[in-house]
Amino acid sequence: MMICLLGCTSYTASAQELFVYSEPASNMPAKSVGVRLSNWVMNETVAQRINYHLIPELMWGVNKQLMVHLEGFVSNRGTSLAAEGVGLYAKYRFYSRDDVYRHFRMAAFMRASTNNADIHQETIQTNGHNTGYQLGLVGTQLLHKTALSATVFYEQALDNMGGNEFPSTLSPIAANYTLSAGRLLLPKAYTSYNQTNMNFMIELIGQALPESSKNSLDIAPSLQFIFFSQARLDVGYRYQLFSNMQRTAPNGFVVRLEYLFFNS
Repeated sequence: MMICLLGCTSYTASAQELFVYSEPASNMPAKSVGVRLSNWVMNETVAQRINYHLIPELMWGVNKQLMVHLEGFVSNRGTSLAAEGVGLYAKYRFYSRDDVYRHFRMAAFMRASTNNADIHQETIQTNGHNTGYQLGLVGTQLLHKTALSATVFYEQALDNMGGNEFPSTLSPIAANYTLSAGRLLLPKAYTSYNQTNMNFMIELIGQALPESSKNSLDIAPSLQFIFFSQARLDVGYRYQLFSNMQRTAPNGFVVRLEYLFFNS
C-alpha cells in the first residue's frame, strides 16, 4: 500500500502505487523479476503465543498488463517452523486512463493455493491458511502524491491437504474488500532516482461470510521505504476493529522486504 511517483524506468515510476495489505491495479515493471519476503508476526489470542508466518515470493512482470507471483507458505503453527503449502497469484490490468500526475487503472486478479495446516478459525485466508482460490477486481486512482484503491474479491475455501478437511459447520465462502489510501511523504522535491522515498498508508480490510452472516473489519496503518528505486521495505500493523467470527490471531505486524531486477 505505498506510493512512489517518479520517472518512467524505475521501480517507483513503474509501480506508481504499492500497498502493503493489498495489490494495486498497476503492475510491476514489464520484463522484470522480483523477490519478496513477508514476515507476519501476529499475537495468537487462544494459545498466548506468537503466530509467525513467512511467505517468500518470486514475482514476474510478464508484460505491462500481466504479472505473476509464485508464493510459499511457512509457519510455526505446528511444533516447529515448517512449510505448509504454495500459491499462485496473477493479475491482469485491463483498463488505464493516464494523465499528467494522475491515472486511473483497473485490473482483475486470481489466486489459487494449497495448504496442509489444520483449519483452526472461521475467517478464510487462502494466502497462507486455507486451500482454495480467489477471484477479484481492483481499481486504483493516483492523484499526484496520493493514491486511492478499492479491492473486492470472492474467496472459496476447500479441504486442506493432509486430511485436514474443511469443517462442515463453517462457511467456506467469503466476500472480501479492501479500501486503501497512501501518501508520498518524502522526498519533498524529486532530484534523483537514488533518493529514498517514504510513503504512509492506511487500509481498511473487511470480510463477510454470507452463509453464517458473520463479519470482520480491520485497520492497518503502514510505512514504506523505497531505496534506489529498486528495493522496498514495508512495516505495517493490522488491528481488529470489529469481528463476530472466531479468529486465531487478528492483530500483529508485517515486515516485508522486496527487490526488483529490471530487464530480466
